[in-house]
Amino acid sequence: MKKLFYTAMCLVVVVASSCSKVDNYAPPSSTLSGSTIDAGTGQTVQTEIGGGGTRVKLLETSYSANPTPYYFQSMPDGTFNNTKLFAATYKISVEGPFVPIVQTDNTGTVTSDASQTIVLKGSATVNFKVQPFLRIEWVGKPVFNADKTVTAQVKITRGTDNAAYQLDVTNINLYVSNTQYDGNNNYDPRYSALVSYSGSAGTSLLGQTITITTIGGALPAQDVYFRVGARINAGLDEYNYSTPVNVQYP
Repeated sequence: MKKLFYTAMCLVVVVASSCSKVDNYAPPSSTLSGSTIDAGTGQTVQTEIGGGGTRVKLLETSYSANPTPYYFQSMPDGTFNNTKLFAATYKISVEGPFVPIVQTDNTGTVTSDASQTIVLKGSATVNFKVQPFLRIEWVGKPVFNADKTVTAQVKITRGTDNAAYQLDVTNINLYVSNTQYDGNNNYDPRYSALVSYSGSAGTSLLGQTITITTIGGALPAQDVYFRVGARINAGLDEYNYSTPVNVQYP
């Protein structure tokens, strides 16, 4: 009887031991941070969250010469931060509303590559200097009109002298939102003024002071943020942006 009891206990120990076996890999804890910077102004390139915004591309080359890309999104102000990465060797680049930092010819051959390779262990900061398609600057600050609409003025210029990306301007939009994260994927359609252009009509506005007024009548009595986005005819849903600004309701 004692022998049977001892044997049963041994089986329980063996089973429990195998069931409790766990993955012995440490969870990802390395941090990658940085910025996407306009090479001409030294300012970060304004973007949006989500599709159409700037994203960071990682290729983990530690174990494969042809790794599957891993992406994460930049913040709207052009900075990025990911605190949950495995320690490894990465080839890093950014993709967004600017001249690509990795360029290929029509045969797929890489002709220019400004990506960066780092050994990430703990934390690292990586900055990229790029040429945005467009630069959008406020001319003064948006102002409330007597009817509680808002009028804003901006100036839009080219951010690159690369002829391949000096395409016609197709959209110039004034976005209205109750958060500072406004952009083409986050705005109030009741008040935002969205304008499309064909041919060279939008391009002819470059370098001029452009005046845009909100639509839909009086804005609600609450904090409101404004931002202007514009894009070129590059076949992509990628806008360049002004900084977001808040205007106190009168």
